[in-house]
Amino acid sequence: MLTPMMRQYFEIKENYKDCILFFRLGDFYEMFFDDAKIASRELELVLTGRDCGLEERAPMCGIPFHAASSYIARLVNKGYKVAIGEQVEDPSVAKGIVKRDVIKVITPGTFVEASEDSEYKNTYLMCVIEDDINYALAISDISTGEFKTTSFNNSMATLFDEITKVAPKEIIVDENISEELLKEIKSISQALITKRNLNKEICSEDDLINQFSEVCVASLDNSSKKASMALLKYIFDTQKMNLTNINLLEHYDIINYMTIDGNSRRNLELTESLKEKSKKGSLIWVLDKTATSMGGRAIRKWIEEPLIIKNEIEKRLNGVEELFEKNYFNEDLRLLLKEIYDIERIVGKISNKNANAKDLVSLRHSISKIPGIKNHLSEANSDLLKEWFNAIDELEDVKELLDKSILDDPSLSIKEGNVIRDGYNDEVDSLRTAKLHGKEWIAALENRERDFTGIRSLKVGYNKVFGYYIEISKANYSSIPEGRYIRKQTLANAERFITQELKEMEDKILGAEEKLISLEYNLFIEIRDAIEKEIPRLKKSARIIGDLDALSTLAIVALENNYIKPVINEDGIVEIKDGRHPVVEKVIGNGEFVSNDTLVNQDENRLLLITGPNMAGKSTYMRQVALITLMAQIGSFVPATAANISICDKIFTRIGASDDLAGGKSTFMVEMWEVSNILKNATNKSLVLLDEVGRGTSTYDGLSIAWSVIEYISTNNNLKCKTLFATHYHELTKLEGTLEGVKNYSVAVSEIDDNIIFLRKIVEGGADQSYGIEVAKLAGLPNEVINRAKEILSTLEDTNTNVNNKEIAIESVELKNTNSKDANSNFNDNYKLETKGNEKSKKVKEDNFQLDFTMIEKENLLNSIANIDVMALTPLDAMNALYKLTIEAKKLK
Repeated sequence: MLTPMMRQYFEIKENYKDCILFFRLGDFYEMFFDDAKIASRELELVLTGRDCGLEERAPMCGIPFHAASSYIARLVNKGYKVAIGEQVEDPSVAKGIVKRDVIKVITPGTFVEASEDSEYKNTYLMCVIEDDINYALAISDISTGEFKTTSFNNSMATLFDEITKVAPKEIIVDENISEELLKEIKSISQALITKRNLNKEICSEDDLINQFSEVCVASLDNSSKKASMALLKYIFDTQKMNLTNINLLEHYDIINYMTIDGNSRRNLELTESLKEKSKKGSLIWVLDKTATSMGGRAIRKWIEEPLIIKNEIEKRLNGVEELFEKNYFNEDLRLLLKEIYDIERIVGKISNKNANAKDLVSLRHSISKIPGIKNHLSEANSDLLKEWFNAIDELEDVKELLDKSILDDPSLSIKEGNVIRDGYNDEVDSLRTAKLHGKEWIAALENRERDFTGIRSLKVGYNKVFGYYIEISKANYSSIPEGRYIRKQTLANAERFITQELKEMEDKILGAEEKLISLEYNLFIEIRDAIEKEIPRLKKSARIIGDLDALSTLAIVALENNYIKPVINEDGIVEIKDGRHPVVEKVIGNGEFVSNDTLVNQDENRLLLITGPNMAGKSTYMRQVALITLMAQIGSFVPATAANISICDKIFTRIGASDDLAGGKSTFMVEMWEVSNILKNATNKSLVLLDEVGRGTSTYDGLSIAWSVIEYISTNNNLKCKTLFATHYHELTKLEGTLEGVKNYSVAVSEIDDNIIFLRKIVEGGADQSYGIEVAKLAGLPNEVINRAKEILSTLEDTNTNVNNKEIAIESVELKNTNSKDANSNFNDNYKLETKGNEKSKKVKEDNFQLDFTMIEKENLLNSIANIDVMALTPLDAMNALYKLTIEAKKLK
């Protein structure tokens, strides 16, 4: 038969089956059955057993109550939920077994304990709602009180972009979510997936209004409202209380920020490096010199959500410019910012009822710096800094309360006393005096008894079991005056005694101490509750301080790294003079990075076709253009000597090789999926980076795909976006002059004897060879391999037959525009690649057949010769043209 304690355990566990239950018994949290086995394995605890009235002993393990937080953190970081079971009634009034229940559920999305990793990051909890029309998201960080929601049409790509951007620790979804959608979410996110019945497990609209305001809730569409109600209900269910720091519901529109999909975020290394998955080597590593945790989270958010509204971008840029030009002003400002603790998270702890006196001291110290910051901002001229000056609250009343109530160096625990300052409460002062005088009386008693008995080793001690006592060693038994003391306890080497006078004073001292601790605790709770009422004001000032810190750090970084203020336009022009990659430049050191110019526009330079050997710097150059554009749109100065940046609504990248073996996708399949996503979602305001499209398959297939992708981007009226296209297929350079907007560029290479030197400079014109063997030589391949590769290359270049030695004569390749009225019709309906000639009408049955582009190249060579204006050439120009024609002819020989 189950024991009463275990019966209570099972009743609680029944409601928290998906959690590991920490069941408080005395000074330990105990875990039983499967929970014990999991905890034993994950936390490396000894698995024991306990009789619980069943046939077999229950598996059990435990941890000390005072050390629970570190164990909970380890379990939560591994993706588990932990339910904390505590006594919920006073044992002194309980009848029978003391009632216990879960007081809090800690999950990856609701874990608020600070750590080195989380200090500068938000810990987001997300709810995803799907209906027939929209996706809706509600997102919250309960440690800072942030709560926001959005909705958008049923675009799975947009949903994934938002999940990747927010990077939540936990995602709440409906229990009936489709397996396809669930699988895709798991593939892009490491978050814990929590399934709930989102038709029932939601709070009421009244609850939502009470938490925020009727004005906030009234502005939401039905999908956003449902997502918010579901998320708020989950927070209620896990925290077991109403969190007052969650008091502002922000509705944001995804069109107000630049869209960057998950793949592009990784490729551009915005917040972590591709290789090490660490902050070092990422854009945030360069830009984040913030002085506060709030500023660190703000700059991360700015990087993840670049602006697309020109006025807002320029407002930030002007603020950075003022701090950049007034460096002395900015340095003084940063000295004040460095003194400020994490107000947002202190406020979160106050709301969660777990802030201690040390937290309030930190809050008081932080608030004391706000007047100096406000005074600094009074001298500002830029609009953004003026706005912050007018909006920031100095919180003088909160500081005054904390000044007069909380000690400068209080106890860590609020249940140990030594929290309230002298002079704040008369009763505290009286009890503290009584306690102090009692201790003085005890010390005087000890001296008096030593003098009376002549026993110098006599001492007055105290313990929780016996209270105060007089201890005399056995060696001094004979010196004890008869009848003076009452025997209390016998030890091996001593005797303990009391006197009636000592017992009376003990009651006074201990009574005063107990009353003092209880009174200080109650007063502290009153003070904390009073500050809780000011949370909206505290949060507002905290947010301004965080944003100000982020703006300040952008000015510092610009000054340290010689960045310049970009000009922002909406004309489709990206013009950069002496641009540099911010991260690579930082790694290799100032002065070592080779800068490059860039011109991309909506006319003749819309698609830059970049050729050149591997390791020459093509990918770095393309990433640098994207990062400079992104930096400009977050309001940062940029690494260049001049920059005129057009606002981009989206940035897409297809860079580097990757595969998804677990998902059954090869490198080439992943590459094609990424290209498909870009072509479907890019607009004429987007910036697209494509690196070596088609390299994952055979040469001719890859060339065909790359060619077709360039045509599609260049000719589709709904696309025609700014594009940087790096390739090894030199045949594509012929598209310049054939397709509108295509411009050839290459990476300059210097050849000395049999060696090459990468100059890292982007120049006009296409590369005439790949230098693949030379790169292999630089990589250290054996000379025998290099020499043999040259022999094979020479043989292949002299060969002009297809796989099965079948000659294919392709007379011409034409891009034929069908002038379809439907701008959104399929590309293959608008543009057809037609080949002419008798051989084209025949069906070639050989399985290994592929198109041979040799005849295309021959025709291009003939066209080049035919287009030469001989009479306009200088002798030197004629020699250069002849040399180039000779090189091309040798390739086709």
